[in-house]
Amino acid sequence: MRNLWVVACCLLSGCLTVPDGIEPVDNFEINRYLGKWYEIARLDHSFERGLEAVSAEYSLRDDGGIRVINSGRNTDTQANQEAEGRAYFVDEPNLGYLKVSFFGPFFGSYVIFELDENYQYAFIAGNTTNYLWLLARTPEVSEELVDQFISRATQLGFDTSQLIFVDH
Repeated sequence: MRNLWVVACCLLSGCLTVPDGIEPVDNFEINRYLGKWYEIARLDHSFERGLEAVSAEYSLRDDGGIRVINSGRNTDTQANQEAEGRAYFVDEPNLGYLKVSFFGPFFGSYVIFELDENYQYAFIAGNTTNYLWLLARTPEVSEELVDQFISRATQLGFDTSQLIFVDH
């Protein structure tokens, strides 16, 4: 079984930087962020290639961190795949800047650079502009939100022509 989320290892390979020009959101409240999020769009990566119905579930861990369960369905086999990771704040807990690991001691950046005031959508970057996601509380979002995401990401240097829009 292809481990779709060797995210920390492949995606984030221990690098905890923030891409130039990107600022993590402040006034972040982790308790409002917990729960299920659907992946609406992403830049392509080997660890998610061929997956649809992708989602992430966030909950608190006993050690003060965040439990991350990523899941998706393989389009070739129709088998569901799941990976469990953990996340911790890099700086202050009111800043949307976390480090995430799905593999051993290797952590990488998880930078929330836009977040709806009602915590209904989030724009996420990794440690470079090669990693980008649009997450939402629902599996479908408005065209207006998609346009806003593309516009903002393009301004920040992401190659939005390579976006994949996820089927749910």
